[in-house]
Amino acid sequence: MVRRNEEYKVDVREQMRGGNGTVKIENFVSADELNDKGRLFGKIILEPGSSIGYHIHDKDAEIFYIIKGTAQYTDGDKVVTVNAGDTMICPTGTGHSIANEGTETVELVALIVYE
Repeated sequence: MVRRNEEYKVDVREQMRGGNGTVKIENFVSADELNDKGRLFGKIILEPGSSIGYHIHDKDAEIFYIIKGTAQYTDGDKVVTVNAGDTMICPTGTGHSIANEGTETVELVALIVYE
């Protein structure tokens, strides 16, 4: 099966998880296509000033891979600058957030898998 870019289901969320601005999510696959082992595999787009607020992953883990841009990533109680090519891992039971405080769009691939 091939799914073309224009076929992705797109979600637009305002103040996602208490963050700022608008977050766009291009879902590459559905949860069913992940064999119910996860709930997200897709691209997240953060325009300047947008963020995903801090949240805990109680029953799943999330991995981000930055495709484009620079962002501020909160990893537990540390804030780290992340750039294109960096991977962030948020294991089950830990929390994170990400913010685009720059002037260019940030794009990242996100994968959320169940424990």
